[in-house]
Amino acid sequence: MKLRDRLRISKRRQEQLTRAMELILLGIFFIGLDRGHVGIMVNSTIALAVTFLPAVLERDYDIPMDAGLTLWITSAVFLHVVGTLGPYQSRMTVMGLGWDSVTHALSSSLVAAIGYTTARAIDRHTDDVYLPPKFMFVFILMFVMAFGVVWEVIEFGIAGVASMTGSTSVLTQYGLEDTMRDLLFDAVGGLLVAVWGTAYLTDVVGAVEERLDNRGRQAD
Repeated sequence: MKLRDRLRISKRRQEQLTRAMELILLGIFFIGLDRGHVGIMVNSTIALAVTFLPAVLERDYDIPMDAGLTLWITSAVFLHVVGTLGPYQSRMTVMGLGWDSVTHALSSSLVAAIGYTTARAIDRHTDDVYLPPKFMFVFILMFVMAFGVVWEVIEFGIAGVASMTGSTSVLTQYGLEDTMRDLLFDAVGGLLVAVWGTAYLTDVVGAVEERLDNRGRQAD
């Protein structure tokens, strides 16, 4: 049984929550516009665009994106953008640290889901690739950690350039301790997908596998 079924959250309620977060993201953009805060405007714009990605994947690529998966994606980018506001913005507070940790775990779970879906679909598509379950578990964690390291390097780079040019950085880096904490919660998100990925992503894996099969037949 999936978590959303255990919590008894209906499909309609999930869709309502998604729409509500999209509207709030739009509102946050205007808050950034009113403050003249480039970081808030850029982050909210990108996040709002990401919330429409599930609909594009379903419409153009026939990849099933149910209300739960859409809510998962929307929640990850929504919490990240809210973290640029008010008491959540400073990681020097308990609230800020807690919020940042949750957003990293949730965001990394999406990265893990992408890695799991791609690897599993390729594994099922071709006999030339075989990924044992135990290896898949390790692969997901390594994939997430590698992505996390790249992301932290990007944060350092953008923050450094902004500091040298005197411009506003759209990403903020708070030092080595913060980086290690981020990577720890990246691992937590990857672990969640490594344990429960099959239950939530089977349909998506099947759709990606089917597209690979169709492309292979067309190539032949």
